[in-house]
Amino acid sequence: MKNELDIQSLISGTSRPYRSILIFGPPGSGKGTLGKFLSSAGNHFHLSSGEIFRGLSPESPAGKLYHSYAGKGHLLPDDVTLGIWHHYVEGLIATNRYFPHQQLLLLDGIPRTVPQAQLLEKYIQIMHIIVLDPPPTEDLIKRMKRRALIERRVDDMDDDVLRTRMQVYAQDTHKLLEHYPASLISRFNAGQRPLEVLRDVLSKLSHLLSHSEESYV
Repeated sequence: MKNELDIQSLISGTSRPYRSILIFGPPGSGKGTLGKFLSSAGNHFHLSSGEIFRGLSPESPAGKLYHSYAGKGHLLPDDVTLGIWHHYVEGLIATNRYFPHQQLLLLDGIPRTVPQAQLLEKYIQIMHIIVLDPPPTEDLIKRMKRRALIERRVDDMDDDVLRTRMQVYAQDTHKLLEHYPASLISRFNAGQRPLEVLRDVLSKLSHLLSHSEESYV
């Protein structure tokens, strides 16, 4: 019936694509640190896909599936990844934590493959892409193991799992940059200190990061 309420429309945050900046880089390159800096400094919303999936209950069907893949350093199937991600974002909007009309969405950790990028196109409008060019692999592994001790991340303690994740990034995620126009991509040296990386990003993208609010006609 026409008068019946569409529950999905009530909880959905917006029919417009989320205006987004993608942050790329291998594990340990500082994506999360940069995203948090930009979020706090510019009133943007930083969303780490890793935090979404690590926060899944191990007893839930999605959590069990995630941990079965993550425990081996592999990625979830693309359609499952995007389904969980979109459900989470809509929940943020429905609970007034993310405001898509006023904030840029800083995406860290998604997409990771070309199929994910294609699935994501109906949800986001890409404003720019930040690529963190990493230091040598051994330095990244040392960073991640230090972080694992501080944040108690079990999946970052195993050398074999870490190396597998690096290989996955090199083989799959890095390739998807060719999916996007070069004009959208800026590269930064992630071997620097975090504040130096932030300085370079702000210098290059301040025009975009300073004007996040969107006016609709």
